[in-house]
Amino acid sequence: MRLSELSRFQTAVVEQVEAIGPADNIAQRLGVIGFVPGETVRITATGPVGGDPLLVQIGFTRFALRRSEASRVIVSLVQL
Repeated sequence: MRLSELSRFQTAVVEQVEAIGPADNIAQRLGVIGFVPGETVRITATGPVGGDPLLVQIGFTRFALRRSEASRVIVSLVQL
C-alpha cells in the first residue's frame, strides 16, 4: 500500500521509498527526513482542496507532503 492511500489516523510502517532513478532527489530527500524502513507513520490531516497536501507524522515530527510525494512511500498497515 502507498502512504497516499492511507486513511486519516491509520498507523503504518514504512517498507521502502521508491526511487525513479539513481539520482531521484525526492526519494533521497524522503529518506533524509526520516522515511526509512521500520519507521511508523500516519496521516494526521489532509488539505481542503482534493486532499492535498497530506500532513504526515513520522515519530514526533510532522511533514506536509504532496500526494505525488507520498505515493512514493510504500507502507504496511499496523494491526492493533
